[in-house]
Amino acid sequence: MAPDLTAYRLIQAPYYCPTGREIDLYEQAYARRLPILLKGPTGSGKTRFVEYMAYKLGLPLITLACNEDMTASDLVGRFLLDDTGTVWHDGPLTQAVRYGAICYLDEIVEARQDTTVVIHPLTDSRRILPLDKKGELVQAHPDFQLVVSYNPGYQSHAKDMKPSTRQRFVSLDFNYPGAAIEAQIVVNEAGTSTALADKLVDIAHRSRALKSHGLAEGASTRMLIYAAMLIEDGVAPTDACEMALVQPLTDDPDMTSALLAVVSAHF
Repeated sequence: MAPDLTAYRLIQAPYYCPTGREIDLYEQAYARRLPILLKGPTGSGKTRFVEYMAYKLGLPLITLACNEDMTASDLVGRFLLDDTGTVWHDGPLTQAVRYGAICYLDEIVEARQDTTVVIHPLTDSRRILPLDKKGELVQAHPDFQLVVSYNPGYQSHAKDMKPSTRQRFVSLDFNYPGAAIEAQIVVNEAGTSTALADKLVDIAHRSRALKSHGLAEGASTRMLIYAAMLIEDGVAPTDACEMALVQPLTDDPDMTSALLAVVSAHF
């Protein structure tokens, strides 16, 4: 009996503001059930985009946040003991493959390479998932699609996608949206004014200019939304920006002072 995937279905359309042709391109890729790689900085809308497309296509979305402790069994399943004895339990990837969901592996480079190789047979014409421990070969449901993401800014030789994995995907590149669109997103998500959103976006742009000049990353759209929410709840703008836009970005006292000066100039 198929499990109830109702919990994985989005009942309301997630807000997503397109910045290019990504919606149309995703739909074209899904029509062929091609696996998709989303790459871009943290907080740039990759996860929200997948949620939006799952809703638009009417499909369940099973999301896994990858980490270095994740094993192949965490993906595909394992035998567990219950009151009837030893019973196989499908992992989230296997459920998506069997019953036709989008499986989204967020920050896939955080997972060990000996774990991610299990997705290889799903990313070519075979579309199968071998369950070696169970001795079963699962043929992917016609609706199944695999989507993965990663942040190229955090790449290292120790955490990079092998060419044998990367070349199995088509790819969409994400970046922070233009100022007008980003302000519109902040207004919608935080329920704030356009004037405040414009100030926050300008602060973010100034912080992003410091990437590789003292900052690993600039302020993300997500961080702007957090700052706007705090301000809407009555937190002083400078305090909200320090909490949401400055302290999460750096521990360096000089860089902190420089970012706080930018904030003070806007408020």
